[in-house]
Amino acid sequence: MTTTASVVLGTVLRCGPIARSGIARTSGLSPAAVTRTCAALAEAGLLVEVPQAVPYQGMGRPHVPVDIDTGRHVVAGIHIAHPYCTLTLLDLRGRVLVRRTIPHATPDDPHEVLTTAADALLRLHADRFPGHVPLGLGVAAGGWVDPETGVIVRHASLGWRDTEVRALLTARTGLPVRVDSHARALARAEQLFGASRGHDSLLHLFVGNVVDAAIVTGGAAHRGPRSAAGDVAHLALGDPAITCECGKRGCLEATFSDRAWAARAHRDGVIGRPYVFDLVDDAVAGSPAATAHLAERARGVGRAAAVLFDFLDPEVLVVTELGTNRLPACAAALRDEVVAMSRASADAVLTSSFGEDVLAVAAGAVQLDVLYADPLTIRNPVWQGV
Repeated sequence: MTTTASVVLGTVLRCGPIARSGIARTSGLSPAAVTRTCAALAEAGLLVEVPQAVPYQGMGRPHVPVDIDTGRHVVAGIHIAHPYCTLTLLDLRGRVLVRRTIPHATPDDPHEVLTTAADALLRLHADRFPGHVPLGLGVAAGGWVDPETGVIVRHASLGWRDTEVRALLTARTGLPVRVDSHARALARAEQLFGASRGHDSLLHLFVGNVVDAAIVTGGAAHRGPRSAAGDVAHLALGDPAITCECGKRGCLEATFSDRAWAARAHRDGVIGRPYVFDLVDDAVAGSPAATAHLAERARGVGRAAAVLFDFLDPEVLVVTELGTNRLPACAAALRDEVVAMSRASADAVLTSSFGEDVLAVAAGAVQLDVLYADPLTIRNPVWQGV
């Protein structure tokens, strides 16, 4: 259910700095409701008056605008990828203040991975932003994630099953912890902070070491009764000549994941080791072979995305994938393929709004989604251990 506070804070996020009278006109709320809510949000440290933002002109009492207060709080984030965790602190506008990656020492031991990440995040906050109070910790990962229980039900590439992430990290950090899939988190981030603002329906396809999707309808992510919606990894939309670890042929993830595509580029002699970042870096540096290899992946992803687009008929499709994030030629190849193979128009096909910060934004957005949904339920926790 939408609250008055969420409407006001969301309006300021989209339009701020903005006067209270402007919030009332934009949102349809009464001036009295806006005034009361702005006072409560300011007391909570979420809004701040910025009289310098709009020079006063004319007679009468000036209208002092308000904006999101980015000077008092942060949200913390941990993104769990196949080879490493990304640690981050974001301001309340979703901007990445700092990010750091730490490789997994023992990838198949979730307790070791999570406690190492939590302890490093505590130090990162203490070193870089000790004066900012963290409102919570967001955790994003690929695979099957249940946000209601805070459990990673299955992360195939890491081999994790039924990992109680929220319980472990709450005990370790003292923060309220929320866990969700990175595809759903990024879909919400696109709506809050990205190019998809104003769209109530959205399909987000994430192509990394894990391939999964998020479906947004009516402004909210569809999770399904088991929180398993968006599991597209084993749809037969890939190369039928490739046998997946699941035993089937042509699985989307087995064909187009970062690991699979890097291994292919290595076999083809395009890169010296099967590491996808080498392929992307070579393409950015001007390698025709690397660029062609990534453009081929973009077209293949585009064909799969076209099927999903026509099945779901969203307002916009957003694809997060390394090549399309960094290379205009790959973004164009993806867009052209989707348009040619589906009912989508070119302006409905978008690449990620967050560039190299995409994994950090995914983690922070898990917690920011909670904040913007019901901001006055947030309470400043004690950041233990700092």
